[in-house]
Amino acid sequence: MQVTVVRQWLGRHERVRDAVPAAVVVFVAVAATAAGPSGWHAPRVGAVAWTALACVPLVFRSRWPLPVALLTLAVDLTGMTLYPDSVGTPAACLVALYTLATRSTRRTAWLTGLTASVAIAGVYAAAHHEPLLVGTSLLRFDFAIAATALGDAVRSRRRHLAEAEARAENAERTRDQEARRRVTEERVRIARELHDVVAHHITLVNAQAGVAHHLMRTDPARAHQALAHIKDNSRTALDELRATVGLLRQSDDAPDSRAPLPRLTDLDTLIGGVRGGGLDVTVTRLGTPRPLAPSIELTAYRIVQEALTNAHKHSRGAHAEVTLDYGASALHVTVTDDGPPHPAGGPGTGHGLIGMRERANAVGGTVTTGPRPEGGFRVAAELPLSLTPAAL
Repeated sequence: MQVTVVRQWLGRHERVRDAVPAAVVVFVAVAATAAGPSGWHAPRVGAVAWTALACVPLVFRSRWPLPVALLTLAVDLTGMTLYPDSVGTPAACLVALYTLATRSTRRTAWLTGLTASVAIAGVYAAAHHEPLLVGTSLLRFDFAIAATALGDAVRSRRRHLAEAEARAENAERTRDQEARRRVTEERVRIARELHDVVAHHITLVNAQAGVAHHLMRTDPARAHQALAHIKDNSRTALDELRATVGLLRQSDDAPDSRAPLPRLTDLDTLIGGVRGGGLDVTVTRLGTPRPLAPSIELTAYRIVQEALTNAHKHSRGAHAEVTLDYGASALHVTVTDDGPPHPAGGPGTGHGLIGMRERANAVGGTVTTGPRPEGGFRVAAELPLSLTPAAL
């Protein structure tokens, strides 16, 4: 914990952080010049002072790494010439070369490091009157190379860590965006379901309630029948609402209120409710019926439901026709009525018509709507018999 606090504090004080290695180098220089074969003695002031002078530029090593490396190299080389017995290892220059390798390009770091290595080895050999290729001179050459290599390794590691963090952040951001997109799509789908269920059944209940009210005194038997239809339609609406809202339940909720989503086999019940509301409906099935994907059957059911709801609500006609044509690769659903064009006529701008198109597009199909030349309104949908890859 304390180490973390110190690191954070040094991160906020760049000059202090850069000066820490300089203080260490000066301390080591004092200890090295004070030690001798016969024991400890007073440090050599000249050598320590020259080492301290070489360490002064290190305070700015993070801001100007290349100029600091060249300056410390020049000062250290001069100290090695003036005090060959005391300044044998240019420590300040090694720190500067390490910093340069961590903060500059690899090309700049290695060109500077190799140049410094040759210069340090040559000056040391000349100051001590030794051949350039003897062990002690080559050791100074290796020091500079090692400092540059260590800085280059640290820079590469930092870059890899930064790239890994960027990839992780991007993956997290992508997951969040995908989750939000899926939530939005699910909300739109549930909103369509609720619209279709509520609009259809409330329209039928309203119509049947009007019939019951009108016939209550003149024909109680028919009024009683209309009330029975209201009861049936309201129960069906509640069941479908439970099934739709049940999609929002958690996985550990009790499943007792979940009902299966409607399919084409439930059309007879739907048609019966519409007929009970006063609209005569004829159903025609062409081709060979075959099992379809549940999403396609639900889409076809909802399109028929919405089309009949619009016909009952907007049309003054008394008859509607529903045609299900099973073709070779598509199911053609057509709903027509014999009334005038709907108020939302033309291509269709109501929420129900827009919802039909969205449902069909979601499974790879199409919906066209508009008035018929002979009168009335027509809804035609073409749905694939199997889901396309884009719809999966």
